[in-house]
Amino acid sequence: MVDDTLRITVLGSATPFPRPGNACSGHLVEGGGVRVWVDAGTGTLAELQRHVGLGEIDAVWISHLHADHSADLLTAYYGLLYAGLDVALPVPLLAPPGTADRLAGFLTNGAARSPVEKAFAITELYDGHAVRIGGLTLRSRAVDHDGPDAFALRVEDGQGRSLVYSGDCAPCPALVELALECDLFVCEADGDVPGHHSAAQAGRSAAEACVGLLVVTHVGPGTAPDEAVALAAAEFPGDVVHADPGARFEVVRRGMG
Repeated sequence: MVDDTLRITVLGSATPFPRPGNACSGHLVEGGGVRVWVDAGTGTLAELQRHVGLGEIDAVWISHLHADHSADLLTAYYGLLYAGLDVALPVPLLAPPGTADRLAGFLTNGAARSPVEKAFAITELYDGHAVRIGGLTLRSRAVDHDGPDAFALRVEDGQGRSLVYSGDCAPCPALVELALECDLFVCEADGDVPGHHSAAQAGRSAAEACVGLLVVTHVGPGTAPDEAVALAAAEFPGDVVHADPGARFEVVRRGMG
């Protein structure tokens, strides 16, 4: 049974491929009586099961279709349909346009299209999309990832608590607007490459949005986690931590921690 406490667990934060002990991007968001798998990067399905069974997930949300954020949808498909799980199908999947055809392209092995929709009830995201899942409201904004459709996510629990996840994106007004005065901000820091934040830019976005806690994630291979935290902290006056694999953060309202 899921309680009403809003929390996020880091399933993985590695980029661009998983490392021993650290899967690619993925999170478990819990609260409002439901569980949402947020990004399904390589290796995150195994890590998810340290905390909850695949059949206990109420919805999946995907920021964009790069493999390090979505590849484990393929193995989840097989798990949902062929592993004898006690699960209500199809599972809601909130994802960028084209997700159904992308999955079917990987999963189809013959003349007949793979029945992706038996596993997932796919809703295509758009800028400003909002949906209620249990006691949580999920709001998505389109962000700049240098090419593919990409989205950031805000989760609100109806009790004044909120968290925001950047997905992968360059600094942009839409992200700052979405993150405005959120309690917890998970922001990627892949480095000075197109379509991404650097660690310093993650700090600046957090400062512009006046967030509570900043959690830097998806740190590029050329930067150590403690270095990324220091770079972000130089730009942001609040607390900054790294998204260590397995870390769990309970969302506390700003000014009440």
